[in-house]
Order: sequence, then structure tokens, then C-alpha cells
Amino acid sequence: MAQESPTFSPLYRQIKSLILQALESGEWRPGQVIPSEQELASRFSVSQGTVRKAIDEMAAENLLVRKQGKGTFVASHNDPRALFRFLRLVPMDGDLAHPQSVPMDCWRAKAGQEASRMLGVEQGAPIIIVRRLLRFAQKPVVIDEIYLPGEIFQGLTLEVLQSWNGSLYSLFETRFGLRMIRAQERIRAVAADRSTSETLKVAEGTPLLSVERVTYTYGDRPVEWRRGLYSTAEHFYLNELN
Repeated sequence: MAQESPTFSPLYRQIKSLILQALESGEWRPGQVIPSEQELASRFSVSQGTVRKAIDEMAAENLLVRKQGKGTFVASHNDPRALFRFLRLVPMDGDLAHPQSVPMDCWRAKAGQEASRMLGVEQGAPIIIVRRLLRFAQKPVVIDEIYLPGEIFQGLTLEVLQSWNGSLYSLFETRFGLRMIRAQERIRAVAADRSTSETLKVAEGTPLLSVERVTYTYGDRPVEWRRGLYSTAEHFYLNELN
């Protein structure tokens, strides 16, 4: 029987992996400029073209941001342009006004079977559960229930959430040093129950979008499991396919 050949990884992908390791270790923090292509080429003993190809791919994945005349920066959730990367609900009038996040509750619990599976933690491990409302133009549009590993988010309280002015992901990045890299979502239609209808100010039985998301940080590590209910009376879910 023929032996399987080892998996071949192009050189630029190997350089990309090394840059990712530096990001994961915190060598370059979100919002900071990384060394120039020339400096990285010297560091990794490769050509500038190889480094450029690695950086191009990382920029396409929203891990790095090129700024003309300034250099290449580690992507940050504090950048206003990052707000709608994970929030895909768009007003029908096209006005991308920033939503208002209204924290409603924050409590500690132990991971049940589903939370354990989604977050990759032991069953019974400490977790934090957050409920929050998103308002667009003062109208309630999204209600989220968010599950977080308790070990990572020690110190997260309702008071911390209420005092923060930016997005949740910018809070996670700034306060807990955690950057969300990618997310996987499952979407289906559901009917509003009585509690949800009261919170979102819609009639009971109104069709809503149920959006379940698992968000990952470096190393493909799940660090957030979110279940949201979206009112689409004046909004639609936008997904760009390339």
C-alpha cells in the first residue's frame, strides 16, 4: 500500500502561521502597527513577496488592516468599521446608524450539556450568561442571550456592561484581551413567544429570525455562544457572498 504524502503548505502560508502565532501570543496587540514587510522578510528569512502574500490573505480575513502611508495594523473591534462585521442586520432605509446596546442581566452559572459542547468546556464548568437588547433608532430590534467561559471573563458584571460605551466585542478585546476572529451562524425562522413579544414590542406569534452564533478567537478556540432573536419588520439580514 502506498504511503500517504505529507500535507504540503505553501511558504506564504507558513509565514502566515508564524504571524498568527505572534498575534495570539500578544506580541502585536489589536490596533498596533506590525513590522514592515521588509522587517518581517528579514525575520523569517523569506522574500518580501512571500510576506506580502501572507499579509494580503490575512487582510482579506480581517485579521490585519492596511492603511495607506501608515503601515499594516492588527485589526481591532474598537475600529468603528468593524461594528457591522458580525452584526448583519441592516435597516431597510440603508441608514447604518450605530445600535444602542442595553445590558439587561448578567449572571454566573454552570455549563450544561449544550453550553459545554458549544464552548468546548467541561460540563459543570463556570460560565457567564448575559442578556442584552439592541435598539436601532430607540426601537428594540434584537434580544441576545450570550454564554461565555467563566475562566476567561472573570470580572464581567452587569455594572461593567452598563458602563461600557462601545460594542461588546470591543469590551471583550479591551478589558479581557480577547479578539473575535470568526463566527459560525445558524439561522431559522421562529414565532415570538409572549416574553419576547413584550421585549421587542411586537405581537405574539410575529415571525422572528433566530440567529445562533459560535464565535472563535485565535487557534479556532470557541469563546462565545450566542442565541439572538431578530425583529425584521424594518430590517433585513445581509450576507455578502464572494
